[in-house]
Amino acid sequence: MSTVVNQGGPAGVPGHPGASITARNRRPGERAIRLGLFLAAAVSMATTIGIVVALLVPALEFFAEVSVIDFLTGTRWAPQFSPATFGVVPLITATLWTTAIALLVAVPLGLGAAIYLSEYAHRRVRKVLKPILEVLAGIPTVVFGFFALTFVQATILRDLFSFQTGAFSVLAAGLVMGIMIIPTIASLSEDAMSAVPMSMRQGSAALGANRMQTSLRVVFPAALSGIIAAIVLGISRAIGETMIVAIAAGNQARIVEGPLEAGQTMTGFIANAALGDARVGSLEYNTLFAVGLLLFALTLVINFISIRLVRRFREAY
Repeated sequence: MSTVVNQGGPAGVPGHPGASITARNRRPGERAIRLGLFLAAAVSMATTIGIVVALLVPALEFFAEVSVIDFLTGTRWAPQFSPATFGVVPLITATLWTTAIALLVAVPLGLGAAIYLSEYAHRRVRKVLKPILEVLAGIPTVVFGFFALTFVQATILRDLFSFQTGAFSVLAAGLVMGIMIIPTIASLSEDAMSAVPMSMRQGSAALGANRMQTSLRVVFPAALSGIIAAIVLGISRAIGETMIVAIAAGNQARIVEGPLEAGQTMTGFIANAALGDARVGSLEYNTLFAVGLLLFALTLVINFISIRLVRRFREAY
């Protein structure tokens, strides 16, 4: 009688005699799941490509009549006046002001909340505080916009602090936008810090470091890649925010030189101009897509920088 000798190795390994048997006996449900996951990825890619095409075609028609250099370097934005001018610098300055103010609010508060939740808060306290913090992310942005206009701008800045400002300002929009993105930075940063092995904290404590020293000199550097990703995601959300800036920042396109001035951001222009009576296919109408393409490009560049930073500072344990 001959004996069949097993050559070793799992049947699922490619090239092994049992691999084909496993493939033939694979459950039909697994194939359906793989197909569903592939379709989900394909829909995401197709959506991204569709957005790019939808922006690119009208934007190219716009740049066929307006110079790219004049668009990027011009200091006057008046597409609805005669003669029309298409310098996007005023929209960029207002966008940078609101984004910078939002980051000045969100980064310290978000990282502070993340350090507390990860290193100081008791497990029961964390289970209560983190969902409450994340409720801010679920509030509609139009509510934040009216809050910035009626409370922060009118009550806090003008009445309480007596700032010489009008009905709108990039400061009010930036402050409330910073409050809005705190949960994004805090939640993702807390997840990155919680992923740091406990052995690193124990080793730091064994060397005589207190909890604050361990948090700032051990846990924070170890989770730096995740923290950078959280901050960059907050930047992307701040740049792309629409309703807060459309309501509270103002709709006057001019170069913003101070936080108490009103200004129109890129997303604010898109929101306001989309409700106008511009004829479809006209040069005025195509300005929407030119500004949208610039906004898309800025976000894409920020994401590429984020990927490079995350890969550079990533730590493997």
